[in-house]
Amino acid sequence: MNTAASPPLRFGPNDVLRLLLELFAFFSIGLWGFLAWPPLWNWLFGLGAPLFAILLWGLFRSPKAVISLDAFGKALVEIVIMGSAALAWLVMGQWVVAVAFGLLAMISGIIAGRKEFA
Repeated sequence: MNTAASPPLRFGPNDVLRLLLELFAFFSIGLWGFLAWPPLWNWLFGLGAPLFAILLWGLFRSPKAVISLDAFGKALVEIVIMGSAALAWLVMGQWVVAVAFGLLAMISGIIAGRKEFA
């Protein structure tokens, strides 16, 4: 039993927003996979693309990432995944959702990045 007290985890509003943005990004990539490809391929991309994005996030970007990267590497992984989700909405013809999601993800990422660099 560990008797050393660990500091309590603190979650701010941006942390909650980032979690929701991550989940929405994975959903968006999956939706794109199901809608943008013909039958049979849509199952491959609809399930495979978000699973690949989740794998990348878990390996490189999550708080308990298996492979640790510097802040720039983490930012690159995040930009690729969030950008892919915004691009998916653009490809599906939903430019308002693409722009709104992209701006929200960018602002949240900048806030988190400034906190990470501090």
